[in-house]
Amino acid sequence: MSRDKATTMDADLQKAFGNPVPELYEAAAGHDASPALARALELRSFLALAEEQVARVRDRVHADMDPDRDMGELSADKLRFDAQWLEAALEARDGYRAALGELLRTMPPPAQQDRPVRTAQLRATATLPPSAAAPVPQRAGAARARRP
Repeated sequence: MSRDKATTMDADLQKAFGNPVPELYEAAAGHDASPALARALELRSFLALAEEQVARVRDRVHADMDPDRDMGELSADKLRFDAQWLEAALEARDGYRAALGELLRTMPPPAQQDRPVRTAQLRATATLPPSAAAPVPQRAGAARARRP
């Protein structure tokens, strides 16, 4: 499960939200969790999966390239496929890291996250006397004549 896997952004999450990642997941389960926390943990879950994929491909390539392994077992096609897989996993990881970093940079400071936003509702009322009503243009509602 991605909750249990450490990621390269966990320290940043802890710094931004003030609690270790397991506590953040508990807080996010509550009904009053901030949208920024929910989004950050969602991105963190995707990041954990992408980093796990990177590690799996890396470990597979290392095992294939082990100096004690029989050279007859090497396959250029398999290594090319692993290189493509690794490139895709690294792109995903980099994208999730960038998105999570951007979210952490742009979210409001923790002191402002829990305060509801108050907006004043202004009401303007004005009545015009019947004599001051706006005049209707002479051609109002008239169809335009076609030009030749």
